[in-house]
Amino acid sequence: DRESAAREVLVRVMVSPHFLFKAETVPATGDPSKFTLTDDGDLRLTAWEVASRLSYFLWSSMPDTELRRVAADGSLLKPEILVAQSKRLLKDPRASSLAHEFAGQWLKFGAFDQHDGVDTKKFPEMTPEIRADMYREAMEFFTRLFREDRKVMDVVTGDTTFLNERLAKFYGVPGVTGGEFREVKVVEYHRGGLLGMGAMLTKTSRPHRTSPVVRGDYLHTVVLGNTSPPPPASVPKLDESSLKPASLREALMRHREDPACSVCHERIDPLGFTLESYDPIGRYRPNDDSGTAIDNTGALSDGTELKGME
Repeated sequence: DRESAAREVLVRVMVSPHFLFKAETVPATGDPSKFTLTDDGDLRLTAWEVASRLSYFLWSSMPDTELRRVAADGSLLKPEILVAQSKRLLKDPRASSLAHEFAGQWLKFGAFDQHDGVDTKKFPEMTPEIRADMYREAMEFFTRLFREDRKVMDVVTGDTTFLNERLAKFYGVPGVTGGEFREVKVVEYHRGGLLGMGAMLTKTSRPHRTSPVVRGDYLHTVVLGNTSPPPPASVPKLDESSLKPASLREALMRHREDPACSVCHERIDPLGFTLESYDPIGRYRPNDDSGTAIDNTGALSDGTELKGME
């Protein structure tokens, strides 16, 4: 029937690689002598293909009128025009897509505005508004990083972040008023860059407590780009649910005594311990709930000593 036929056509269209991906391919027909090759023998992109690639990378959307104009006259292939157009696109609000699609996927905060992994009975301060502000903080930080061509090391060593009044009060940072997000120096408040962002600190915590294992693995694999094998099936999962920070550290140290566990935990646990000064919803805490000073030190297997975000 007509409905089934239409459905079949739509399904075929939607599963086609040409529908799902932006791809440049060698034309199946045409005069090969007219194809332009690079010095490496690859097919050189046309101005229209460059415009499409640039726009979908920076905006996740189609080229605008200006980009189509320089594609049509071929000038986009000139290095100086390509650089100028790239800078223009980055200044546009649509460039925030780069922060969401690239940094958000890489650093796992892309869906944080929908994160529901917090025990809100224990942490009623973690409201939907604060969660949205944390997501916006990360988006503003990476949008500015790309737009202003800042150093990639600012991701881990930067001394600023982006706050509005509500999030600043949540973090304990004074002097920020109003609902607008602005760049704030926060190093004296134990923040700055990715490692001090509530989105990352909350997402790598358990619903009711911090998790040095999860945070350490995040730093080891996501930020530093290393790999961790899955835990051995024969080793029971460490129960962190009823452990306080001090006893959790002791339990993890015992866990590392097992040869099957030590290989990975010697790499990830020390990294996770350095973030213990932040509670499960990203607030700085010099002491735990019992008033005991937080131990935020760790030592790598090569003897390197770590302390906090230093």
